[in-house]
Amino acid sequence: MLSLSAILLQAGDDIASFEELKETIQTFATETGELFFQVDIEPPKYDDRPDDWHEQLNLAFESAR
Repeated sequence: MLSLSAILLQAGDDIASFEELKETIQTFATETGELFFQVDIEPPKYDDRPDDWHEQLNLAFESAR
């Protein structure tokens, strides 16, 4: 299972926006081949973070599979 906390621990310093976070999730999903994604923490409050951020992160993961 791929978790948001693991992604942020590994690549968090290189992510400057919510759009970059979604792209990073897609990259991790593709590279790891994980079938499940867990939003176990709240992402940083990027300037472009939408109110429906949880749903958008899940959609980013699903679209990469």
